[in-house]
Amino acid sequence: MGARGTAPEEADTRQAVGARLRAARRRAGLTLRQVAVALEVSAGTWSAVENGRTKIDDARLARAASLLSVDPAVLRDPPRAAGGGWRDFAPLRLEPPLAGALEAFVELGYHGATIRDIAQRARLSVPGVYHHWPAKQDLLVALLDLTMDDLLTRARAARAEADGPVERFTRLVECLALFHTHRRELGFIGASEMRSLAEPSRIRIAAVRQEMQHMVDDEVVEGCRRGVMTTPLPKEAARAVVTMCTALPQWWSPGGPSSPETVARQYVEFALDVVKLVR
Repeated sequence: MGARGTAPEEADTRQAVGARLRAARRRAGLTLRQVAVALEVSAGTWSAVENGRTKIDDARLARAASLLSVDPAVLRDPPRAAGGGWRDFAPLRLEPPLAGALEAFVELGYHGATIRDIAQRARLSVPGVYHHWPAKQDLLVALLDLTMDDLLTRARAARAEADGPVERFTRLVECLALFHTHRRELGFIGASEMRSLAEPSRIRIAAVRQEMQHMVDDEVVEGCRRGVMTTPLPKEAARAVVTMCTALPQWWSPGGPSSPETVARQYVEFALDVVKLVR
């Protein structure tokens, strides 16, 4: 295994790769200990890899990919939406148990949904779900890992294409609004079911969510420092903006009068008012 990185970008990469490895292991029906033995590492070391606390080198990643029957390139950097842009949202395709869990959690809530509810929506038997997913909690963790990996990847791309705090801020708000409309089901459980996570997944995923908040915080703080935003409470304003966007799945519907793109433009204007942009 490689040395533990210190840069935020490297830590983000470790967490994303670890989440993909964990999901692939569960799909393969293997325990953490079985994978560790096959790869000749300790169970503690493999747990650290899956939780993003230590780096995995390319050689061992290739061995893990072979063991789990996945493409190592997908583990390192999964394919993105059609067109490759952060504004592009291809139809969401999940394996049946995850699709069934997403539908059940949105409709019934995590605690209200049973494995039988999930199996019915997935068109599987209950043993068929349990074969690859030992517990309902594993399905929730996998969905929230997918949610945060997709959102952060898009947000980083949106931020990277902009210049200056105002432009970066508007891109981040647009990204948040587009994600929480186009991916409203994932956004809904991301906002409503964090309380249902068990440790240590709760701490890990909460830290990833905080990264998204910190991106917006940083642009508002910098905008105020430069005098292009004048809110007296930059971090509080940034938190209000993110909360406004993450609440979109509670009311927005694809059958409504406004498209995701229209909502995103409106929310950018709302957000600029919140931070008191100097126009």
